[in-house]
Amino acid sequence: MNVQVANVTKNPAPAASRAGGSSFYLAMRILGREQREAMFEIYSFCRAVDDIADSGAPHAQRVEGLLVWRENIDSLYSGKIPPGLENLARIISRYDLRKDDFLAVIDGVEMDARADIRAPSFNDLDLYCDRVASAVGRLSVRIFGMGETDGVSLAHHLGRALQLTNILRDIDEDAAIGRLYLPQEALRRAGITTNDPASVVEDPRMGEACIVVAERARKHYSEANEIMSRCPRRIVRAPKIMGGVYRQMLEGMISRGWARPRSRVHINKPRLIWIALRHAFV
Repeated sequence: MNVQVANVTKNPAPAASRAGGSSFYLAMRILGREQREAMFEIYSFCRAVDDIADSGAPHAQRVEGLLVWRENIDSLYSGKIPPGLENLARIISRYDLRKDDFLAVIDGVEMDARADIRAPSFNDLDLYCDRVASAVGRLSVRIFGMGETDGVSLAHHLGRALQLTNILRDIDEDAAIGRLYLPQEALRRAGITTNDPASVVEDPRMGEACIVVAERARKHYSEANEIMSRCPRRIVRAPKIMGGVYRQMLEGMISRGWARPRSRVHINKPRLIWIALRHAFV
């Protein structure tokens, strides 16, 4: 195994320092210290396994790196704590986090690690979103203190909404490394028959496929908002902030369109602060 991959696996950078400057960091700052530190541990785990999948090492080597994390998770749940994962073990116990959700995240990034994803089916894309995003949501809602039914439903919808927004935001960056997450059905509907990332991002019809994905994301945001509206405000402040920021990003992309040249949509700092304050105190 490549030494760099092994080091990333065993020694992830401090969670808060890696999240600093992100909308995730802004949302987590409003939590109490214990919940905030727990969420940063989840973030650190996700970044560690994601870095392996995106490392640029041969695909087989990336899968080997993820196998180390599978062994780490098995050890954590059998009472044998790997060095450096003491804090993760503590929050697993404190919040009764489920092993299957950690393994689902690894399964998701392994979909990237085994081969570059190119124009998956809608079903495969949904499975990918469930693993890399909704599974993280299922871990998170337990830390937030949500009830089982609403918590799982929120993780399902908000996780998919956020991930689909990321996919639309990162189309060009993903294509540059040989990946294309736009579903084949949406591409075919737009008249695009290739799954070559470089060709798709140059095709003027790509925006039609993006709109299909954007509409799915909108529906998931609406479902997530409905769930959060019936939950105590203090429990859903952080996911409301994340949803608010990413929904605005999605709407910004829809307004901008996907014609070249595509300027990257950003939410400026004053707007981020306004969203955070709105959901933290209103």
